[in-house]
Amino acid sequence: MEPNRRYYTVMLAVCLGICLACMNGCNRGKGSGPGKGGTFVYYVNTEGTDLIKKSYQIEDVPSERIIEDMLRTMQKEPDSIDYKSVFPKGVKVRNWVLTDEAILDIHFNGDYAGMKPEEEILLRAGVVQSLIQIRGVDYIDFFIEDEPLTDSVGTAVGYMNEENFLQYKGSSLHLYQLGNLKLYFSNDKGDRLIQREVSIRYNSNMSIERLIVDQLIKGPSAEGIGPVMPPETKVIGVSVKDSVCYVNLDEGFLNNTYVTDPRITIYAIVNSIIDGGSSSQVQISVNGESNIKYMGSVDLSKPLSRDLDLVGE
Repeated sequence: MEPNRRYYTVMLAVCLGICLACMNGCNRGKGSGPGKGGTFVYYVNTEGTDLIKKSYQIEDVPSERIIEDMLRTMQKEPDSIDYKSVFPKGVKVRNWVLTDEAILDIHFNGDYAGMKPEEEILLRAGVVQSLIQIRGVDYIDFFIEDEPLTDSVGTAVGYMNEENFLQYKGSSLHLYQLGNLKLYFSNDKGDRLIQREVSIRYNSNMSIERLIVDQLIKGPSAEGIGPVMPPETKVIGVSVKDSVCYVNLDEGFLNNTYVTDPRITIYAIVNSIIDGGSSSQVQISVNGESNIKYMGSVDLSKPLSRDLDLVGE
C-alpha cells in the first residue's frame, strides 16, 4: 500500500504542476517579457524628434502592477536635460484594461487629440514599445476617452505591437507614416489655383509645414494641373512661431516661368500651409530677405493670410 500511496502522491504533484503552468501561461499570454538586453522605457529627446530608450527594472510582480508602474514612470518628467517624457503637457492616461486575450486597452484623456502629428506618433511608438515588453501584453489598442484612435482618414488604428514601428538604430527611432495633404497647384493657364489631395509616406520627424513646402517644390503628379514653384528651389528653413510660419527659400524661387500670375505661387504656399498646419499666417523670404516684391508684384514684407479668391474649379 505504501508504494501505491507514494505513486499517487507523485502523480498528484505532477498534475498540479502542469495545471499551474498552464494557468500561468494563460494569464501571461504570448508576451515575451524582458529580452536578453533588458527592459527599457522610451523617452523623447529635447528637440522632440527622436525616441531615446533608458533601462528599466521590472520587479517580479503581476503584469498589472508593472503596467501601472511603467505608465506612471512614463508620464512623469525625468530628471534629465537630455530627454523628456513622451507625454506632452496635459496628455494623461485616464485608465487601462488588460484583457484575457493579452490585449492592453489604454484610454487617454481628450488632450490626446490636440497633439501635433510628430508628438502623437512618438508618444504612440514610445508607449507601445515600452509596454509590449511586459509578459501578458501581446497587443495594445489606443482610445481617446472611450473612442478608438483613428488615423488621418478616420480609420481605426487598431491593435499595435513593436512591428508597427521601424527598427531603431542606436538609441533613437525614426518613424514613417502615411498621410494626406491638401495642396494648391496651378491650372493649365497658370492663373488659378486648384486644390488636390495628395497621399504620401513621410518621416514623421519632419514638420507638416516643411513637408508641404517640399511637396509644392516637387510638383503635382496628376494631369490637368501644373507646378507653382521651380523644381530647383532650395529650402533654407521652415519654422513656426506665434502662429506664423516662416518660409525661407533660396534665389531659385525667383526664376519662375510656371505661372502667369505671381499670386498663384505665393498663395499656393500660403493656402497649403494654413490649411494643413497650425499657422494662421505665412511669412515668405528669399535668402532671409522679405522686403521684396515677388516677380515685381507681390509684396512679401509682411505675413500673408489665406486667400481663396484665386481658387478655381
